Amino acid sequence: MAFGLAYFRQCRAATIGLIGVAFVFNVWLKRAETLPQRMGPAAGAFWGTVTGFTSFMTQAGGPPFQVYVLPQRLPKLVLVGTTTIFFAVVNALKIVPYFFLGQFSSANFTTSLALLPAAIAANFAGIWLVRNTPTGLFYKIAYALLLVISLLLWQGVVELRK
Repeated sequence: MAFGLAYFRQCRAATIGLIGVAFVFNVWLKRAETLPQRMGPAAGAFWGTVTGFTSFMTQAGGPPFQVYVLPQRLPKLVLVGTTTIFFAVVNALKIVPYFFLGQFSSANFTTSLALLPAAIAANFAGIWLVRNTPTGLFYKIAYALLLVISLLLWQGVVELRK
């Protein structure tokens, strides 16, 4: 087992995936009335810090963010708006460090421009889906997608064992 940069990237992704998988299974195995409805400011600070760190290090801040936000059962438009604003701020904060790390190039810019129409279309499709999906189904889909994303990240465990 080599302990290079790729190894540590896989460790981070696997850890984030494990957080998401454990959270979803914990929610699904507990009865709804025993789940926390609101978390306090300390939990918000903790999960916000974890989200910012994982978003910067692996572009995978979603699972820790959802661990804090989903149990609060916010109205779906509030949840989506909060997620959008939070990650817009997190991504804006990453611009300067990424610039100094040399992450911006003409190739990246060209790729971004090529993907822009798909991103715009996906946003409009997402808005339509959120508005037209019943709240109960919306939350079931959110937990299911969190599990899928977390399992994809957690596959790093398999890679680590090779």
